[in-house]
Amino acid sequence: MGAALVPLLVSVVLMVVAAARAPAASAAPRAFFVFGDSLVDNGNNNYLLTTARADAPPYGIDFPSHRATGRFSNGLNIPDIISEHLGAEPALPYLSPELRGAKLLVGANFASAGVGILNDTGVQFVRAPFP
Repeated sequence: MGAALVPLLVSVVLMVVAAARAPAASAAPRAFFVFGDSLVDNGNNNYLLTTARADAPPYGIDFPSHRATGRFSNGLNIPDIISEHLGAEPALPYLSPELRGAKLLVGANFASAGVGILNDTGVQFVRAPFP
């Protein structure tokens, strides 16, 4: 297992453990914020000038709508499953025009495929040159 993958796996395990210990859905709702890369991106890259996109088949074939949503999976991703377990609706991409008003109280997904902690991470996915 690569050294870069270990922190990501630890984060995923901690999210799952936190979700399992969460109070029942009848408790007061909490906002759910997601940060990460393609493993948890639920469509932010649909709103960015990038070639790292998942908005066409075969992505989404097992999603409830059977359509590509921007998730880099064939169906639900981990934040979707955690939201479902908590009895909440999934957090929308932070760039979505639908993320307004009461939807902000649910939380937001800030994940974006191709991101990293280094300045040059994901540069191959950018369509427009930047300084």
